[in-house]
Amino acid sequence: MARFPEVTGFHDPRTGSVQYVVADPAAKACAIIDPVHDFDEKSGRTATRNADRLLAFVAERGYRVALILDTHPHADHFSAAAYLKAKTGAPTAIGARVTEVQALWKDFYNWPDFPADGSQWDRLFADGERFKLGEIDVAVMHSPGHTLASVTYVIGDAAFIHDTLFMPDSGTARCDFPGGSARALWRSIQAILSLPDDTRVFTGHDYEPDGRPARWESTVAEQKASNVHLTRYPTEAAFVAAREARDGTLPMPKLILHALQVNTNGGRLPEPEANGRRYLKIPLDLLGGPW
Repeated sequence: MARFPEVTGFHDPRTGSVQYVVADPAAKACAIIDPVHDFDEKSGRTATRNADRLLAFVAERGYRVALILDTHPHADHFSAAAYLKAKTGAPTAIGARVTEVQALWKDFYNWPDFPADGSQWDRLFADGERFKLGEIDVAVMHSPGHTLASVTYVIGDAAFIHDTLFMPDSGTARCDFPGGSARALWRSIQAILSLPDDTRVFTGHDYEPDGRPARWESTVAEQKASNVHLTRYPTEAAFVAAREARDGTLPMPKLILHALQVNTNGGRLPEPEANGRRYLKIPLDLLGGPW
């Protein structure tokens, strides 16, 4: 039974996001995880450079895209899931508790007719659900904390841990978005660290601290030994206090109000209005925190 997927990461320096093509080369099947749809908030322009780079790689390898996966509704970039589905025909999927995030943001955007039922994706994965990518076993772990809906995909010996742990020199993810919880994040991290020590872990972002090159792969053992937040704050109480204090100093991501209306809708851009243009809706004075 195949256990070691081929993992290729694609770093987007504009947002610090890492997108993945995860493949069973023998079966010529792959999944795309957390793809980015390019957006420039200054001009309002959109583009598909990141997504097209993934498609070019998949074509070069001769793979079939079996699934397009998001780990959660992102607050710092638009998801390219809908674009990639249109290009490949592959089904889209996310964690089943995305409906709770949709319910929150439906109210924030004053969208009375918005269907907060997860129907924007082809599949909603429950905690513990299992399936296959080619011949490689995949398990879904609900990993809340950063968001209510966050999931980890464990594909063979590789875990895609999104915004839970970053690289060991960068610590852990923030938990101050609506529905976030530092206590829930601590427990999600402990579940991830209960995986075998040699499990490869792939994070959802890297912000190149101190100017080092972007990195996104470590192991469970490395995270246990040297993650700067886990070694400095080794108990739940200490971690929660430190995480909440740090989050209180962080400004909101510059694209959170732009991105959530796209990402709670399965990565679909707003429909064009009568004049042919698309428009975003920005609620004023909704979120707190430093400017």
